[in-house]
Parts: sequence; structure tokens; C-alpha cells
Amino acid sequence: MSERSGIFAGDDPFEIARTWLTEAEKTEINDPNAIALATVDSNGLPNSRMVLLKEIEADAFVFYTNYESAKAQELDQAGKASFVMHWKSLRRQIRVRGNISREEGPKADEYYASRSLKSRLGAWASKQSRPLDSRASLMAEVAKVTATKGPNPPRPPFWGGYRISPVEIEFWADGAFRLHDRFTWIYDAEQDKWSVSRLNP
Repeated sequence: MSERSGIFAGDDPFEIARTWLTEAEKTEINDPNAIALATVDSNGLPNSRMVLLKEIEADAFVFYTNYESAKAQELDQAGKASFVMHWKSLRRQIRVRGNISREEGPKADEYYASRSLKSRLGAWASKQSRPLDSRASLMAEVAKVTATKGPNPPRPPFWGGYRISPVEIEFWADGAFRLHDRFTWIYDAEQDKWSVSRLNP
């Protein structure tokens, strides 16, 4: 039997990630696609927050945000990021580290259009990460953009996606007596292939 049989089986780490996410969608109470995204600022100080992963592509992970937010500025400045995806119900997690690029084309337009109208208007109204006088001020801005943008607002030019192209992906599954199963996939860009190693728990 292969060392990576069962939940770790397969030659494509993105397919394994998609399978795990599909299984989590059946067991997690809220937001099975939530990831803890980590960035660093211009001083190298780490920063982290929860965001929602919206797609696992053939070779990347995609999420969306305001390009004027603190996270976006840190992503653009460093060009690199990491995230962890943890499912308490399955006792599994995935850690990813990789390079960042923007998704500003038709795919971003399509995802934006799929959101609820209130979420689309909210994207226009929020000056994400910047100081806010009061919630009343925010709601006033929502009312303003609702009146001016209409029932089908276009995607804001300051809002779109980010794609994390991994150089490392680690899959972790809980084991008895804290003897967990861990496998790390490392990408070799020159040979365009992944190598897999088991790690100590």
C-alpha cells in the first residue's frame, strides 16, 4: 500500500485540496472555505486575517478583496503570502506558501457579478482598512452608492482578486496520541514538478 494512501492519495496537490474542501463543506458549520491569510508589511511585521477562498484552480488559490486595503498593499509590496485552512470537524488542515498575482480580468468581473446586490454596493461604499467616523457614516455611503450605481453596479476598479501560486503545500491530518500525519509538497519551477515528503508530526 502506498505511503500516501487514503486521504493523501494522488499526484495533484490541488485535487487533494479540492477533495478536502468538498468534504469540509458537508461537516463545517460555517465558512468551510475560510483561510487565515498571512502577509508582512514594509517593516517585515506579520499580519493575518480571515478571508474566504473562492476558487482552487489547476495551479493556484484565488480570493478577492479591496485593492486599497492593508492586506492588498502588503500583498502587492511583498509579492508573497501564506495561508492556513483548518477544519475542526475533519481534524485536518492545509498550509500554503507562494507567490502573489492579481486577478483583474473577466474572472473577477464574473465573481463580482455573482455576489448579492448589497455585497456589491458594499464593495463600492467601504474604504477598507481606513479610519471610519461611525457606522452611520458607512451606511450613509452605502445609501449614496445605491442611489448612484443603480441595480447592477460594475466591479469597482479598486476591487478584485488575488491568486496565490504555491511553492509549498502541506497537508496535515490528526493522529492518535498527537502522532499526526503530515506531507509537504515542494514545487520545483525548473523541472515543473512537485516532490512529496512525509514530515514528523
